[in-house]
Amino acid sequence: MRGGVLLLFFILLFHKVMSLPQFPTSACVVVVSGIIERAGGSLEEQMEQLRRAHSLAGSEFALSDAFFFYKKGLESIVDDQVTQRFSSEELASWNLLTRTNQNFHYISLRLTIIWGLGVVIRYGVLFPLRITLAVIGLTWLVIGTTLVGILPESRAKSWLSEVVHLTCYRICARGLSATIQYHNKENRPQKGGICVSNHTTPIDVVILANDGCYAMVGQVHGGLMGVIQRSMVRSCPHVWFERSEMKDRHAVTSRLRAHVAAKTKLPILIFPEGTCINNTSVMMFKKGSFEIGGTIHPVAIKYDPRFGDAFWNSSKHNMVSYLLRMMTSWAIVVNVWYLPAMTLQDGEDAVQFANRVKSAIAHQGGLLDLDW
Repeated sequence: MRGGVLLLFFILLFHKVMSLPQFPTSACVVVVSGIIERAGGSLEEQMEQLRRAHSLAGSEFALSDAFFFYKKGLESIVDDQVTQRFSSEELASWNLLTRTNQNFHYISLRLTIIWGLGVVIRYGVLFPLRITLAVIGLTWLVIGTTLVGILPESRAKSWLSEVVHLTCYRICARGLSATIQYHNKENRPQKGGICVSNHTTPIDVVILANDGCYAMVGQVHGGLMGVIQRSMVRSCPHVWFERSEMKDRHAVTSRLRAHVAAKTKLPILIFPEGTCINNTSVMMFKKGSFEIGGTIHPVAIKYDPRFGDAFWNSSKHNMVSYLLRMMTSWAIVVNVWYLPAMTLQDGEDAVQFANRVKSAIAHQGGLLDLDW
């Protein structure tokens, strides 16, 4: 009972001091880029509608007002700027795919027939072709990199390794029906540098590697992924870490710094966000990538959600189901912008440098720049 009285007291205090009824709806619920939709009007108008519905119009305060503010507070927590970035963005119109956060409603027989034809085309025609291309690409990667790895270190080996990697990634991109538009190619990452990009999906690697080779950074895996990793590292100096090494920040930094110092090695590809974001925003960059030194080559990636949702919600879909969704979408349409190289400025620390690069990527890709 005492807790309820205190809650009511603070609600009344906040109501009087901050004049909440004068605030617009966006003060309690963040609405960004139309991802979350709320009824228009101020809180005062919404409360008046609620009171009229309960025959309380005209009264200055009712106990039920506490529940109204309680509901608004919970909406603000559930639908904050951070939480929104880990669910698929809503589209203005349905793209005949099952991806949507809203419940599907029957509209018309004609639309249902068109959707059914789309299912037949996507699963019966496109999906088998895409699976075939993906198998060919991965098989060629394992065989090609293994054969190249046998050769002694030389320029010819490096050239053959790049040919194998580019061929494989381009075949895999065809397996996803990827349509990629590269902008400002004169700014492509150079050897001895670090390429950093916003992160939406694991296939960001495939998208970027279609236009140039990179040294990948990641944790050692087992199974099929482990086979691919071991074959790749034979022909190209990728940087794979054991699980124990990944926890040692100094060991990771030392190995990456040694790689960057060798100006003949491929640029390192890093996603400083550390997780996949839903193609609407760029979230906080971890500073580790910007403490290594060397030149940073920012890249902005923006997917067109009208043809397929590239975002990987790892808490909802495992890798197999995610790839199934990708290969049964209409296409993966994406724009890639290469930004001018950036270096650490005088008096700037790693955090400030990371934020400056993040802001440049967000601005170029038309994404929200979030500090979280």
